[in-house]
Amino acid sequence: MSKKIVVITGSPRKNGNSFAMTDAFIQAAEAKGHTVTRFDAAMMKIGGCHACETCFKTGKACSFDDDFNSIAPAILEADAVVFTMPVYWYSIPAQIKGVIDRLYSLVVGGKDIAGKECAIITCCEEDDVSVMDGVRIPLERSAALIKWKMVGEVLVPGVLNAGDIAKTDGCRQAAALAEKF
Repeated sequence: MSKKIVVITGSPRKNGNSFAMTDAFIQAAEAKGHTVTRFDAAMMKIGGCHACETCFKTGKACSFDDDFNSIAPAILEADAVVFTMPVYWYSIPAQIKGVIDRLYSLVVGGKDIAGKECAIITCCEEDDVSVMDGVRIPLERSAALIKWKMVGEVLVPGVLNAGDIAKTDGCRQAAALAEKF
């Protein structure tokens, strides 16, 4: 069955390793007949949550109108959401963290978002896979909280410089992730 998949990236490097894996995933997902909508959060203007709890009071997800309000409707319509990013200082990059935090607006706004599928594609410089726990654990916990089903994770250590991903099976893993949707 064809699904609507939203992919949200968190890297500012268009030719970087997480983008290469993202591209591999998207190509494989589209080849399976899925519709993919991509948002490159690092190239957008997205601030953090203001905790004002006025979500959807203006008809938009957030009263503070920025590019998150173009992402929110796509998430609401999606069957699945895939978050892709490198690890920055053992955690989620700020460029995508604003999007993740602002999912709160969908909950406060009373939107039925339960039942979506989600996945993570991430990479890090160090060879230790546990370095990616700072991305993996918050996203797994967030998915559980909003009742999304985590269908897969691509965790690729040991890549730093653009192109290093080609020395791994990261793009193959990302493409294989499309099979889980």
